[in-house]
Amino acid sequence: MRLYCFPHAGATTSVYRPWQAPGVQVVGVDRPGRGLRAREPKVLDYPEVVASTAEYVAADLESAGRVPFATFGHSFGAMLSLAVAAEVERIAGTPPLCAVVSAALPPRLQPPVDDTAGMSDADLLDKIAADGGTAPELLSSPAMAGFLVGLMRDDYAVRRQFPRDIGLRVGFPLTMVAARDDAHLSPEQMWAWAEHTTGPVRRVEVPGGHFAAVRAPADMISIAFGGS
Repeated sequence: MRLYCFPHAGATTSVYRPWQAPGVQVVGVDRPGRGLRAREPKVLDYPEVVASTAEYVAADLESAGRVPFATFGHSFGAMLSLAVAAEVERIAGTPPLCAVVSAALPPRLQPPVDDTAGMSDADLLDKIAADGGTAPELLSSPAMAGFLVGLMRDDYAVRRQFPRDIGLRVGFPLTMVAARDDAHLSPEQMWAWAEHTTGPVRRVEVPGGHFAAVRAPADMISIAFGGS
């Protein structure tokens, strides 16, 4: 089985390197121009990101012999993971066993005004630090801090386009993971993702803050394939 994992804003799939489980191949999915796909031209147009990433996943799935798969997307990666899963089903005829979305507002609840657009680099770095998903030693390096700011600005440019998919509907199972102490959204807001599927839905609440799900790989892998 394969679990395709989509990272949060400002990250690459390196965040999923510690994710391992017997019988499951965890495959991190980077956007064009990012991480393992850094040599490809950068793409910031949301429909093009979805199409290109779906082709990447479909090709990997074909090379693996069309094994059963699921998707996991955290924060920024949640919307992208669901849209890509839907596109993979369309072009390859293979739906995921389950799509898991974590710690993200669905398109309908995205704020109409993105306050990150006018942020200075210093303010954006403060926001990254406050979110708690980046090691302090990386932020203290001027070169790395500048690199992270660039990644975040690119991801925010893509995120502003998420409301385009407000009408996305899938027919496969959807699991929503909410952290009780997430400062960015409530579990009730997380449950609004249910409107994006006509299939079975599952609501999972976990202890911790915004990055709680990413820091519990064994639990998330189990949840993706129907475990508790």
